[in-house]
Amino acid sequence: MPDVKFIKNIDFATVLEMESLVDYQEGRVISRTLAQGRAMSVTLFAFARGEEISTHSSSGDAMVYLLDGRAEVVVGQEKFVLKKGQTIVMPANVPHGLTAIEKFKMLLVVVFEK
Repeated sequence: MPDVKFIKNIDFATVLEMESLVDYQEGRVISRTLAQGRAMSVTLFAFARGEEISTHSSSGDAMVYLLDGRAEVVVGQEKFVLKKGQTIVMPANVPHGLTAIEKFKMLLVVVFEK
């Protein structure tokens, strides 16, 4: 059987704390891609306070899960404040953006049509 790996940038067969896999850096947004393909992408992010991803659209449904901190998420015309342990789905083709109210970490899963 070939040694094919679909997940990258993470140790296999090891118990890990998801939140510790990406570190904060002052004035920056740090990311670590864990999977990238036609059907799905999985990325960890760490946002310094005040950093943002400006409003944009995606061709896939995007689910954000906060691992730490607080963020303002805009989906269409609605604003939401998320804290550690909360999640939100941003539908495909609907403008959305994120701003760090305080530093925060998130797991982003985007699912695309095959």
